[in-house]
Amino acid sequence: ENRESVLNSKSNKLTEALEEANRLFNGVSRAREAALDAQFLVIATNIGKEKASELHSEMSAFDSAAFAEDLLTFMGINRTEEEEETDDSEDVPGGFLPTDAWQTMGEEATKYFRRAPTFHYMMGSFKSEPPVPKQRIERRKKASRGKAERAMPAQLKKMELSHQEATEKEVERILRILQTHFENDPDTPISFFDFVIDPNSFARTVENMFHVSFLIRDGLAKIKLDEDELPVIEPMKPIGRGEEDNRAAARNQVIISLDQKEWK
Repeated sequence: ENRESVLNSKSNKLTEALEEANRLFNGVSRAREAALDAQFLVIATNIGKEKASELHSEMSAFDSAAFAEDLLTFMGINRTEEEEETDDSEDVPGGFLPTDAWQTMGEEATKYFRRAPTFHYMMGSFKSEPPVPKQRIERRKKASRGKAERAMPAQLKKMELSHQEATEKEVERILRILQTHFENDPDTPISFFDFVIDPNSFARTVENMFHVSFLIRDGLAKIKLDEDELPVIEPMKPIGRGEEDNRAAARNQVIISLDQKEWK
């Protein structure tokens, strides 16, 4: 109700109202009273914002209306002419701006835009002549190192061949042992585990199983189950070309898991 008097810059009624609201808030006990206090705070905030906007300071403020008037004057509008005379003028389209008004403002505005810096070399201009390549000096130490590196692949290749030859010889030895046992007693099956397990070495047992797998893969031996569902091994007889293809089609391989506990 007293909004105009409160907005007066010389009046302290807004401060007095805030102090009175703080005093009354100590006795608030219902939700309705708290809602009224919040509503009062909103109104007081709006009034304080209006009072702040009306304060005069020494800082210059941007006046959009004054800026528009100055801009129109710069673009060529003559405010001294009468409105009727301006509307009938042929040089001023629509009775407001001259034909070159926007061009005049554009030419003036380009002076205030930032321009890209000119290109220049930080370390002087580029030289047209390419740099002279430096002569490479080969040292004896590098040459000897390269010779040693060239010898490494040959050594590795020789080592791989020696391991492969050792594996082939071991597979052939195990095949001869299997064939000898089978020739001595062809009616008694040979237990696979008795054949491959070394009671004194777990590593040797794994190697034996590994070498026997080559015999199974190449069709030189086969493994089957006996009456007790335990695997037995026996060598295969030499066969012809046609039978070899049929046997290869029916050949299967499996993976056997054996840890040290089962080996013991």
